[in-house]
Amino acid sequence: MASFQPDRPLARSSGRVKTARKLARRASRLEHGLFLAEGQKALTEALQRDPAGPGGVVEVFATAAATEALVGPRAEADAAGVRWLVADDDAVASLSGAVSPQGVVAVCRVLDVGLDEVVATTGTLVLCADVRDPGNAGTVVRTADAAGATGVVLAGSSVDPYNDKTVRATVGSLWHLPLALEPDPATAVAHARASGRLVLAADGGGETDLFDAEDAGLLDRPVAWLLGNEAWGLPDELAALADHRVSIPILGRAESLNLATAAAVCLYASARRA
Repeated sequence: MASFQPDRPLARSSGRVKTARKLARRASRLEHGLFLAEGQKALTEALQRDPAGPGGVVEVFATAAATEALVGPRAEADAAGVRWLVADDDAVASLSGAVSPQGVVAVCRVLDVGLDEVVATTGTLVLCADVRDPGNAGTVVRTADAAGATGVVLAGSSVDPYNDKTVRATVGSLWHLPLALEPDPATAVAHARASGRLVLAADGGGETDLFDAEDAGLLDRPVAWLLGNEAWGLPDELAALADHRVSIPILGRAESLNLATAAAVCLYASARRA
């Protein structure tokens, strides 16, 4: 294949590698509308998109070993006209934020959509307010995908979804369901309510627990789960905008559940009643 150049791998000092490495910074991602996606799973999902459209692959950097192993993705990239660049191990590792680089990194177009497009879907939504941890945010996206939710909103000062840790934590789900970025959490809640959804705030101090909410039929209609920050939860003024505050029963001696686990419990409770 014309794009396979094992005899001339790009070095870390290559201009093209340097340009791609700048996308590790949020400012550069915002400026160019591009981000780095590491690993075969992310590459495979991104290659399903139109290269010129949201989430599409612009170019791929891979080690010689990864290029030899990823015959299928390499063929897909060539068929789509996506440049596949062979680089040495150090060059590809310089594009990775992982402790153990996977040998392949794709430069992709950002894929977030407007808030209106997300709430126009039918089904369960996830509204994240000020979720700061990349792993938690990525896992919430992955969990929403697994539980059949139809969209995710990262609101307020939530983490950048194109942070390398967030992208890895989604394990490809970033390409599966619409994602919106909304500066104002209250606006996200208002749009969700206007769409006809019941907004349920996941809140440890909620007036009703999840089991009672199920028994009362609160999950029998489309809902939007409102999730707060990992450390301090939801501000009272934001939780007050929800239709109900729902707590997850703690049946043992644990103090609480972490954000991603709480999201999974709530989303699967909704999925059972959908």
